[in-house]
Amino acid sequence: MTRDICVIVNPHAGGEGAADRGTEVRDALADAGLEAEIRPISQGQGPGAAARAALAEGFGTLVAAGGDGTISGVADALLRAGGAARLGVLPFGTFNYFARGLGLPLDPAEAARTLREGSLREVRVGTVNGRVFLNNMSIGLYPSILENREEVYARWGRSRVAAYWSVLMTLTGIHRPMRLTLRIDGEEERMATPLVFVGASAFQLEAYNLDGADAVRAGGLALFAARKVRGPDLVQGAWALARGRARKGEEFDIRTGRDIEMHLRVPRTLVARDGERETMATPLRVRLSDTPLRVIAPGAS
Repeated sequence: MTRDICVIVNPHAGGEGAADRGTEVRDALADAGLEAEIRPISQGQGPGAAARAALAEGFGTLVAAGGDGTISGVADALLRAGGAARLGVLPFGTFNYFARGLGLPLDPAEAARTLREGSLREVRVGTVNGRVFLNNMSIGLYPSILENREEVYARWGRSRVAAYWSVLMTLTGIHRPMRLTLRIDGEEERMATPLVFVGASAFQLEAYNLDGADAVRAGGLALFAARKVRGPDLVQGAWALARGRARKGEEFDIRTGRDIEMHLRVPRTLVARDGERETMATPLRVRLSDTPLRVIAPGAS
């Protein structure tokens, strides 16, 4: 077989056992009878940069070995390069929503066999200002929680108490909700809310106990705006979403559509995409990708 596969490995994905991630990937590929170039993501590099380097060298299949953030970074590089190369997944994350939504096995050896035996499935993914998100993007409270959480983790270590503290730190710094104008499929609406969350994964929405999965399966996106703007209710709702335990119909108003524009009163805003954060210019345009990902998945026709 041609040596056409490059595996982009996040050595820190999944927490416990991460130190042996490269060995685990190598063993899984060997058991499946696959040859591949294995490249751990170096500190400060990111999965997107590693994927772009592999594409520049002519690899036709990039395998993301990590969690949803790693897969999202590799997918972004693939689509920005035209989408011709194939995407494979070895799920090593905490939640693995993208892999589970495709029906991929979570066991590394079984997932590697899917790389050998699976079929290509075309998957349209979410984009915000042209950047990919597989599961969700958000602005407002949730990206700020993620930002503070990483700072708290770096100082005090990863724990439930530290995660709760990051939420409280974020909330004490918020004095007023975002004011924005939404245009969804041409219909305009103004709102004030501390959090906007857009879902592109029907699997994750159902796992989060949120409505909108049917709209996503029909080729749309589901937008959620937090109802609460202050106080204990806001703490409860934000933390429920961060843990994937939102109460359906109680904490969020929902809109669905295919083309979403968010106009804010600031020129740039912090955006979370699949748990990764970056600052983007406004307005934000959210839509499904014009070009599909070509993903190796089980049971695809």
